[in-house]
Amino acid sequence: MTKVFSKLTRPSMRKLAPGGKISEHGITYERQTSGDGVFTVNIMVDGQRIHRVIGRESEGTTRAQAEEFIAKVRNDAKHDRLSLPKGRKVALSFRDAAAKYFERLAESGGKDLKMKATRLNLHLVPFFGDMPLFKISAFDVERYKQQRLQEPVVYRPRGKPATRETESTKHATINRELAVLSHLINKAIEWGWIDRRPKLSLFKEGQGRITYLTVEQVARLVECAKADASPAIYPFIVIAVETSMRKMEIPSIRREHVDLNRLVIYIPKAKAGARE
Repeated sequence: MTKVFSKLTRPSMRKLAPGGKISEHGITYERQTSGDGVFTVNIMVDGQRIHRVIGRESEGTTRAQAEEFIAKVRNDAKHDRLSLPKGRKVALSFRDAAAKYFERLAESGGKDLKMKATRLNLHLVPFFGDMPLFKISAFDVERYKQQRLQEPVVYRPRGKPATRETESTKHATINRELAVLSHLINKAIEWGWIDRRPKLSLFKEGQGRITYLTVEQVARLVECAKADASPAIYPFIVIAVETSMRKMEIPSIRREHVDLNRLVIYIPKAKAGARE
């Protein structure tokens, strides 16, 4: 349907004073101090912002050329969608892809679902939103990283007041979010939603500081666990200090995983593969 212009008309543009602007249907006409007029376009197409300077009035640029540019951009986007492989005629937005991704992980027993949901809902989905999944580029990922760096990332240790993260811990936090993004994209390729992945570069992280409990500290920890109101704390702490199992592995122990004769716990789904 042809757009009807009520503001961006030839008479209105002629009357416009230097420094003035008229915007309508994504097209802006600005009268410069030199008296020349400039046409620009600012529109959203498939979740992406497109801003272009079309040209100057003194060079023969008209509103019609700006309209033609918009029509071409929208037609190219439509062509991109229609030329997708069979089964992907509708471009899946990141928001919808994230919901389907989480749903499939939940159905198949995916790991670390709570943290994945947090990183998606708080950071990744608000940023990428309705952007088509197949159009996310390395440049978009870098924009995400830079925006997150500008945000005040707050660290909240359990039982302690909140503090702002250092640059090193902020990098680590953003890297964990990018790991979720990378996993989602890998799964999207596996499930046939997209056919390529953008390059994701992580921040370099320091080695960090490794601390150990002394024998006295371990003994005190175990005694405190005995006195805890929850009956699950004591066995959890004892297993943790005796085996160094990961905190998510301990609650997954089942009776058939324990060999009391050999004093061995079998972990069938450890992070680096099954182990004892």
